[in-house]
Amino acid sequence: MAYETMCLKIEDGIAHVELTRGSEFNTMNKAFWPEMVKIFGEIENDPLARVVVLSGQGRHFTSGLDLNDFTAGLTATEGEPARSAEALRRTILNMQETMSVLDRCRLPVLAAIQGACIGGGIDLISACDIRYCTEDAFFCIQETNIGMTADVGTLQRLPHMLPYGILRELTYTGRRMMASEAREWGLVNKIYSDKAALLNGVMEIAQEIASKSPLTTVGNKEMLNYARDHSIQDGLNYVATWNAAMLSRADLGEAFIAKKEKRDPLFNDLARSRKTV
Repeated sequence: MAYETMCLKIEDGIAHVELTRGSEFNTMNKAFWPEMVKIFGEIENDPLARVVVLSGQGRHFTSGLDLNDFTAGLTATEGEPARSAEALRRTILNMQETMSVLDRCRLPVLAAIQGACIGGGIDLISACDIRYCTEDAFFCIQETNIGMTADVGTLQRLPHMLPYGILRELTYTGRRMMASEAREWGLVNKIYSDKAALLNGVMEIAQEIASKSPLTTVGNKEMLNYARDHSIQDGLNYVATWNAAMLSRADLGEAFIAKKEKRDPLFNDLARSRKTV
């Protein structure tokens, strides 16, 4: 499927989603929001995909919302106020879904970030599983600087990643967090010297993930997300039920045999989901 704002390539178990509006700093225009939902739907339905890498063309990962596309809608005042507000609420909920598809994706999503990652970019990377960046990367909750409260996931997901004091400072001031500070506080796992080294490094990590049992990878993400949102006891109960149903004897057997034969295990791909009418 052809997309206006991004492209997808699935090879060797890695689904690489690349933002393609590099000349526009990968700003998120109106086409971006539904396309992200569609592209992750495509990934979810492809049994060959085992891990996702998200990157952006050009100097900057993303400069966030394309204000040229959205200013008129954000500042509109015509119409009955309550009805206009209700319509805006539905628009925001639809935009939230664009980020939530990354969070809900059954596969791990790795973000490779260079240059600017601001505004909607923070919403985007906070919905990813792991983040990596270049030395010149910086992060900014830009909504504060344009007179609005971030409303597409930043303030809901970052509290699970950053210390509260640091997050509140970033939110209230709208200041930039540079790469070294992002690494210090755990927003990113590793810093690379430049974009080429970043992509090479992230792809190596993705390849390692793709070499594992994809069923185990799906179970791992399911349990980590569930544990984040539930009590410890709820999580323990869920993983017991999950493994009782989906622990693969075939994958266990292959892992044991491969270890005995001193080779890397080879795991079957996931099954294709059944089409619904």
